[in-house]
Amino acid sequence: MARVWDASKGPVTPPLEHQGFVYAAAFSPDGTRVVTVSQDKMARVWDASTGIPMTPPLEHQSFAFTAEFNPNGTCVVTASENKTARVWDASTGVPVTPPLEHQGQINAAAFSPDGTRVVTASFDKTARIWDARTGKPVTPPLKHEGAVRTATFSPDGRRVVTASFDKTARVWVLSDFGFLGDWRFLARCSPFAIVNGELTANSDPIRVCPPH
Repeated sequence: MARVWDASKGPVTPPLEHQGFVYAAAFSPDGTRVVTVSQDKMARVWDASTGIPMTPPLEHQSFAFTAEFNPNGTCVVTASENKTARVWDASTGVPVTPPLEHQGQINAAAFSPDGTRVVTASFDKTARIWDARTGKPVTPPLKHEGAVRTATFSPDGRRVVTASFDKTARVWVLSDFGFLGDWRFLARCSPFAIVNGELTANSDPIRVCPPH
């Protein structure tokens, strides 16, 4: 089980109960909800003041190891032993994306600071970056020589740091992989645009653009 506690007064809620070990718990950004993940193959979203479940269970096919809310609290990402991570609607419990698939157990999953991407870390010796709305990968795999234990974005969302059982950590610059968001930004700097297959003037170019 999990509990929400007042640091000076004790328990705030009744026990937040699962049918197996609870591996992790995290607050929503506004502090009104808690997400938990468990050996019972489920994540649950709870009211942080009453302990009442706020969605149906978020179900995996094996142990769920980690979960967190996105920055605006509208979605939850979970990671599981069954080689998948999932992005869920935090108000309904409905999956937002197809499964984010690796070839091994997924140890960690985290949102980018703007909530548009998810990074996952796996026993398959890779981390992956995914579009948080579509579930599609947006870079090639970030490869280590051993299992990747954890991964997280930098505060500006342009880098990822990974830590591995190969005795190394790596910092990856996402623009080195031709990250789609960077290309979209650069395209808006151009005075030209392709509309319906025809070259035309860009009606709304960005006026201040990065150097080449």
